[in-house]
Amino acid sequence: MGFRRAIEPPEFREFEKRRDGMIHAMDGGLWLHRHRWKGRPMAHLVSTDMELLLRYGAAVGIDAQRLQFKPLKDPRTGVRRDAWHWDLVGPYLPPLASASDSPRS
Repeated sequence: MGFRRAIEPPEFREFEKRRDGMIHAMDGGLWLHRHRWKGRPMAHLVSTDMELLLRYGAAVGIDAQRLQFKPLKDPRTGVRRDAWHWDLVGPYLPPLASASDSPRS
């Protein structure tokens, strides 16, 4: 029998266009934004739903104290909104999704 996490993390999505990801995050979804920092792959997992981010962190073993608060502008209105993100690096960085993984593409 294979290993399964006791708690499955909430689903996140990735987007080709940053604006689409930001709108998803502003609507309370989890947006995974990949980029490089000092030449190393990393990602931000962003949302206006702090509880959803905390559930994700608990499911993958990230200490809640690492959750970062950063108000972001809603691209539809230009109004700053409360938002939070995880810095995901190393073992916390999800693998690249294949084209058939629609929730994450």
